[in-house]
Amino acid sequence: MAGGQEYSRTQRKIIDRYYQNEDTIIATRLAEIVSDMALAGGDEKKLARLWKRAEQALARTKLNPAEVRTVLARRDIEALGRLAGKLAQ
Repeated sequence: MAGGQEYSRTQRKIIDRYYQNEDTIIATRLAEIVSDMALAGGDEKKLARLWKRAEQALARTKLNPAEVRTVLARRDIEALGRLAGKLAQ
């Protein structure tokens, strides 16, 4: 199989639906991260891991990069929740 991966029609439909709904999937992931951050309290190690996951998820979006950088630099959980809400719309 040197040429490339061949997918069945069913597999191709599943892949296409994933990419059609990618923003919704990322918005859901970000909402879960925001919830986990709220529950993490003062655990700095856990918060650092969650912010890293949020950064990775935001890198896959089409949101304004300047706005994303601002939220990540400030580590503002409420602003991160608003960004997730923008994606969900």
